[in-house]
Amino acid sequence: MSHSLTRIWIHSVWGIKNRFPFLSDTTRNEIIDHLKIKFDEFGCGVRIINGTEDHIYSLFLLNKNDSLKAIMKSIKGESSHWINETNFYKAKFSWQIGYGAFSVSESLVKKVERYIRNQKEHHKKTSFKEEWDLLIKKHNIIVSGNH
Repeated sequence: MSHSLTRIWIHSVWGIKNRFPFLSDTTRNEIIDHLKIKFDEFGCGVRIINGTEDHIYSLFLLNKNDSLKAIMKSIKGESSHWINETNFYKAKFSWQIGYGAFSVSESLVKKVERYIRNQKEHHKKTSFKEEWDLLIKKHNIIVSGNH
């Protein structure tokens, strides 16, 4: 085969440092628009990005030429810098150091998209900690220490 073909959906989640609720409805929409542009610049087709006051979810296609680590590091670093330059907040803005990333089968893309779209309603019933622990368990990830 002369071409490398991939179609790997990634469901990612990352939070704001110390879970500070920086993302109001207004700023969250502007930040999401900026994140979409950055994912597109990486050649990662975005299906959806959404979030709550203290964390962001995305569903995107992994670019075959870059590692997930490089993409997430670049997007989080650049967007953090951009957020601070726009002066959305008086305090310094930072994303948490890590992130979660989970592969999504093509048959489940619409379901994950709905899940991400409905985060506001979802978090009325489930805390981020409960949700994070469920994602870890669902994907059979063994975590040592703080997560």
